[in-house]
Amino acid sequence: MAEGDLIHVEVAYALPDEQVLLSVNVLEGTTLEQAIRQSGVLDKYPEIDLSSNSVGIFGRVTSAEQVLEEGDRVEIYRPLIADPKVVRRERAALKAEAQKAAAARAQKKRNRGASGAELEG
Repeated sequence: MAEGDLIHVEVAYALPDEQVLLSVNVLEGTTLEQAIRQSGVLDKYPEIDLSSNSVGIFGRVTSAEQVLEEGDRVEIYRPLIADPKVVRRERAALKAEAQKAAAARAQKKRNRGASGAELEG
């Protein structure tokens, strides 16, 4: 490619209820941050703060100064609301608690059945 040629990239941003994928033609040598700014996504979503939001290409976090290549998908990541490890731990604890309760109910049912059998005999 000659200096000044255009390359095609995509800029992606996702909210819980909406996903945006913008196609952008940029000059060869354009950085990730420049492509984000040129895409107009910052105007549409003013909550995006490039000083705090992580950015990446195809799911890999990278620097905003990364030079893009033809076909790259630039991604803007939202901050995590909860630590995934903590959420997994809490979910596992709830599941274990539910299993214990189910086992206790089953044991109680078996005990009632055994008591009834003793009365009949």
